Amino acid sequence: MSGFRRISLALFAVLPLAFTSVQVKAQDIVDTAVAAGQFNTLVAAVQAAGLVDVLKGDGPFTVFAPTDEAFAALPEGTVESLLKPENKDQLVAVLTYHVVPGKIMSTDIAGQTAEVASVQGSALSVDATDGVKVDNATVVAADIETDNGVIHVIDQVVLPE
Repeated sequence: MSGFRRISLALFAVLPLAFTSVQVKAQDIVDTAVAAGQFNTLVAAVQAAGLVDVLKGDGPFTVFAPTDEAFAALPEGTVESLLKPENKDQLVAVLTYHVVPGKIMSTDIAGQTAEVASVQGSALSVDATDGVKVDNATVVAADIETDNGVIHVIDQVVLPE
């Protein structure tokens, strides 16, 4: 068998694999959070607050996403209380405090401190001079890009004043 023919056969064997690994569409913020598996409480809260469509919207958004462990660290009964229908306004305020309009990557703020306006209306204090802190929470994973923004994972739930 000639060298050319072996290369051609090998190329045809590999091409289908190359095309099947191409991702057609990136996931939005909500789908990315669901797929990650560590944001079940956040996703449940977003659903209870009626914010799914917003976070699936065009954006872009920057979301500081507390993990399930961050929600579990809140005082006992806090999450259950926030999820009650009569507390929906408070839940919306807490969740939208974790969202900033626009797409802010860690490289955009490296070495800086800033007050950034949250969707809720209050300012978040961001300190990226030694790692990244958002209010009292530490960013434990940064720059998870989605098709409508970016997620930064935080180790605490931050609360508006």
